Amino acid sequence: MRGAGCVYNDIVDADLDRQVARTAARPVASGRVSRKKAWGWLLALSLVGLVVLLQLRWEAQLVALASLALVAAYPFMKRITWWPQAWLGLVFSWGVLVGWTQLRGDNWDVLAATYFGTVFWVIGYDTIYALQDREDDALVGIRSSALRLGEKVRGGTALFYALAVALWGLAFWLYRADWIALLALIPAAAHLGWQVMTLDPADGANPLDRFRSNRWTGALVAAACFVVGNA
Repeated sequence: MRGAGCVYNDIVDADLDRQVARTAARPVASGRVSRKKAWGWLLALSLVGLVVLLQLRWEAQLVALASLALVAAYPFMKRITWWPQAWLGLVFSWGVLVGWTQLRGDNWDVLAATYFGTVFWVIGYDTIYALQDREDDALVGIRSSALRLGEKVRGGTALFYALAVALWGLAFWLYRADWIALLALIPAAAHLGWQVMTLDPADGANPLDRFRSNRWTGALVAAACFVVGNA
């Protein structure tokens, strides 16, 4: 479904993507793939998602289906708000809600803290990602948190990451009130701190590298959740 969402985004944004150097070569924007074929691929991916959806309990199915409205609206956010990254955070983090609802029916406070922590993490790393296109976005009229923050982008990213770690820590504490459990988050927090300290908005390659390094953030947070859940 992440793939389906990306295809949908590329279809809706094709005209804008053609005007931005980094995205001009995307399949739909460049004309290498027609809109008709793109819609067909979107349908195929959605059918695979449907197979997965049907394996879930009905409560999780409802939660999953509720995300479709957010996904459908996301490509238009960059046209109407300076904070499309916040909307993306709500969408990209939705799997937390689906997975939790599938596996559990309690500790909703833990779920809320985990979800919103992940939302702030997404806002932070997608702000870094948006740094690549600031000049073109400003010319085309695309809005982003990277443009809105301007020279304060590093401080803003640090704040988003700090809120993410704080909320994840709160989730851990609500699940298991043990200070030692919070130590499991130190590697992830240190990695996010490294991203902020070494972020160079003026270097074209640097933001992409820091953005991609969030695969390690995900792995470290997942490991921390495993430690807390099984200790």
